[in-house]
Formats: sequence, structure tokens, C-alpha cells
Amino acid sequence: MSFARNVKRDLYGWAVGAYACGGHICAGVYPKNPTARVFYGGARGGNRGGPQVKVDLLKGIFPENRSDFNILYLLSGALYMPPEIISCLKSRGVSVVLNQNGVFYPAWYPREWQAENARMARVMDLADHVFYQSAFCKKSADRFLGTTAKACDILYNGVDTEVFIPAATRGQRQRFRFLVTGNIGQPTFYRLQNALDALVLARRGGLDIEIVFFGMLPDDLHVMLCGAIEEVNMQEFFLLKGSYSRSQAPQVFANADAYLITKHNDPCPNVVLEALSCGLPVLYAASGGVPELVGDEAGIALPVPETYEENPVPSAAAIAEGMAVIMAGRDDFASAARVRAQNMFDIRLWAERHRALFQRLIAQSV
Repeated sequence: MSFARNVKRDLYGWAVGAYACGGHICAGVYPKNPTARVFYGGARGGNRGGPQVKVDLLKGIFPENRSDFNILYLLSGALYMPPEIISCLKSRGVSVVLNQNGVFYPAWYPREWQAENARMARVMDLADHVFYQSAFCKKSADRFLGTTAKACDILYNGVDTEVFIPAATRGQRQRFRFLVTGNIGQPTFYRLQNALDALVLARRGGLDIEIVFFGMLPDDLHVMLCGAIEEVNMQEFFLLKGSYSRSQAPQVFANADAYLITKHNDPCPNVVLEALSCGLPVLYAASGGVPELVGDEAGIALPVPETYEENPVPSAAAIAEGMAVIMAGRDDFASAARVRAQNMFDIRLWAERHRALFQRLIAQSV
């Protein structure tokens, strides 16, 4: 049985039991001025993917309370609680917040994407408030979920700008380093292939650059990539460093000069915020929520078609041209990136938005 099914089974039995015995989880009796006591609906923290990172950040600010909560906080990328249980909790005074981060669509999830969207829509209909992680997320939800949130606003992810800081020096590097990160599988292998193609063109055009990849790559794709790198004789310039932990992340970003991301329709990637906070200009495919994060001053957009049916990527020539622009204006881009992260995405601002919403929902429920 999968982890998600195990969590669903456990949550269902636990919540039904609490409801049947009149446990305080469904009692709805709280102090006049209560504090937020948050349960994350079975979602777990970790290093793999946005939902896990977000849960870790939230738990650090609002520790999880599994037995006496007044806020049920759900993430669209980790929906383990059945709508019937959510409805039960709502009827007993628990407020429901949904953090909505994209939808299922043909190019990303070709099998049963309609069914997955229908399940997400049921949860959204039950939410007292929806945080969309970007305007792109709201646009996609409006199109694919066929539902309207009762109350909503856009809240981009947060980054700790006191942990993710620019490097004091460039170290011993001679070449300009573009960083690529990610959990790469077959559907997203194009990100590494077109980065390699762009590297070849850029170096042939006279740019003294290198690309370093930190992330997860299955063995078969690792072999494939190494073969492609050797075929174009780029072993010295395309470096594969493997996965990294959350504690290592600030150093990974600080040890680069710019960040490259060509993933299509990424809703609100934390890695882009971490790059900005470390003062890295971002060279990116102009799709998903990334243009909202980077803006006009902190990087270079590479146009791609707007579609949910396939995953178009910028051409290698366009990426190489963007690399040249980033290198020429690196200092100005870097300064703008750092200021943007501090002013718009600092984790303390993100936490305060959550805190204000939680208190408002609690006050409305008593």
C-alpha cells in the first residue's frame, strides 16, 4: 500500500473515532482568544519537493498539533485527508486553509489528470481560505478545477533571507558558474539536455562558463547524461554533484554566479526564491509562476509558448544568448535579486500573513 493510502486510512480511522466518541478534535470549544493550533492533514516535511519543504518551514513557525487543533492546513500537492473528514471537522469549528500550488494537466500528468483535479476541487470547495502560490496557480485553478474559492489571495512561498545570503567572494572559481538544481526524472530530463546544448553553443561563442547540477538523477538518466556530456567533450564544464540536504542548500546557491531553470509551468519554485536571496540572477523559461518571482530586474526571461499540452523549452541558442546578457550585467542583476527576495519573499513576511489569517479565522469561528 502506498504512503498516501496509508495516511488516508490512518487519518480516516482516527478522525471518525474522534468524532464518534465526542473527542475534543471535533468539539469546537476553544478559549475566547485562542492561539492557532495547526494540523497539516498528514503532510510530512522533508527535502524532496516543494510540499515537504513548505511543511518543514510551517512547522518551524506553527508547530503541529495532531490532537487539539483549530486550523486544518492542507497543501494541494499533499492531499491525504478525505473530503468527508474535512467536512466533519468544519462542522465542529475547525477552519480549513488550502495552500494551492498548481493543478494536474496533460503534459505533466497524462493519466487521470481530470480525476485528480476533481478531487482537488472538492477540497477547495471546503476551504475557508485559499492561498494561491502565484497568479499562475490561480489562473490554472480557475481553468482546470471549475470551482471558486470562498476567500483567497496570492501568497508566494517564503525564504529565510538571513540564511540564504550572497557569498562574500567568488572563491577560487575562474569560470562563470550557472547552477541547475532539481529532482530530475524522465519527464523533466529535457532541463539537463537543453542546458548541455546551450553550454556547447555558449562556449563555442567565447563565453568562459560552466554548469553545475545539484539534485537527484536516476541511475539510467545519469548514464545517459554522462554519455551526452562526453559526446560533446564537456566533461570539464558540465559538473554533476549529486543531491544536497537542506542544511547544505545555502552554500550550494552561494557557490554559483547565476541560476538556470527551464522547467515548464513551475508554479512557485522555492529554488528560485533561494537563488534570488543569495543574489543569483535567474535565467528562466518564461512560464508558470517564475516570471512573477523574478520580475524585470533580477534575471532574463526566455519566451516559450503558453500551453498545458506539452513542455516547450527555450532553444539552446536563446539560452546561450541569455547567458551572455546575465554575465555582462551580473552585478546589477544580483543586487536586484537580493533586494527583491528581502522585500517580497522573506520568511518573516510569509509567516505574518499566515498568522494574521489564522487569527481572523479563529475569531470568526468562536
